[in-house]
Amino acid sequence: MNSRSDARDKIIVALDVPAKAEALDLVKQLAPEISFFKIGLQLYTVAGPEAVREILATGAKVFLDLKLHDIPNTVARAVESAASLGVQMLTIHLSGGEAMLRAAATARPANMLILGVTVLTSLTEEALHQVGVSERINDHVLRLARLGQEAGIGGLVASPFEARTLRDEFGDNIKIVTPGVRPSWSDAGDQKRFMTPREAFDAGADYLVIGRPITAHANPRQVVVKILDELER
Repeated sequence: MNSRSDARDKIIVALDVPAKAEALDLVKQLAPEISFFKIGLQLYTVAGPEAVREILATGAKVFLDLKLHDIPNTVARAVESAASLGVQMLTIHLSGGEAMLRAAATARPANMLILGVTVLTSLTEEALHQVGVSERINDHVLRLARLGQEAGIGGLVASPFEARTLRDEFGDNIKIVTPGVRPSWSDAGDQKRFMTPREAFDAGADYLVIGRPITAHANPRQVVVKILDELER
C-alpha cells in the first residue's frame, strides 16, 4: 500500500449481518473510510437484490459473494443477473469445472470481475482429505487456479497462505482476493488459515476481505481506522 487512499479501495468489509437495515447502517458508518463491501449468502438470502441496489446507490462498490456452482447455463444466466445489478465482483466455485467456468467468463461484462474460489479458508488439509481431495492444499489451489485462468476467469479467492504462490505463478495477470484476514489483536473465529492485513498484502493479495473483526465490534469505524493506521505505518 502506497497511501491510505490505496488501502481504502483495497479493503472489502464483509456485511455478514442478518438484516438489510443493519448492513446499510454499517455502510453509512464506514463510508468515509471504506468504499467496497461484500454481500454474501446470509444477507442476500434475507434481503436479495434490493440490498445490492441500495448499497450501490450509496456510491459504494459491491462484491457479490454467492459462490455459484451449477450447470454451465444456470451459472451463465446468474452471472448476467448479477451484472444487471451493477456489482463489481462475483464469486464462483472453480471446482465447477471448465465448461461452467467458460460459461461464466463468457457471460460477464467487461466491468465485472469474476472471482474463482479455490479452497475455503475454513478448511484444513484434513478436511479436504475427508471429501476425497488427496493433494496438499497449495497444490490443489494452484491446480484450480490454473483451470480458472485458462478458462478466462480474471480473479481468484484464496487464503493469504496461497497468495504468494499464486502471484509467483500468474504475476499481475490475475487479481487475488484474500479472506481469512485478521488483525493481530482480533479473535480468529472459525478461520484456520489467516494472516494480518499487512502480512496478506505483503504475500501478494490485491484485496482483503475483513468481516467480524470490524462488523462485530461496538465501534466498527474505530476498528477500520486502526487497521488503516497500521497499514499506513
